[in-house]
Amino acid sequence: MQLNSINVIGQIADLKDTDYKNTLAITVLIDLLIDKKIFTREEFARKARELDTATLSELVTNRRLELLS
Repeated sequence: MQLNSINVIGQIADLKDTDYKNTLAITVLIDLLIDKKIFTREEFARKARELDTATLSELVTNRRLELLS
């Protein structure tokens, strides 16, 4: 195996670890916000579906309108 291939495999492993840690941090934050009754799991799921189906331009437009209000 070439040294370059080993470096690429190492970088992929680092990314997987970083992705796991980021996912864990986000999950912890969501659970804490739900525990503190900032929002419910249902509200979170609804918003996630809304954002998942929206286009980038819709998201930008909606955010700008919110900032102007």
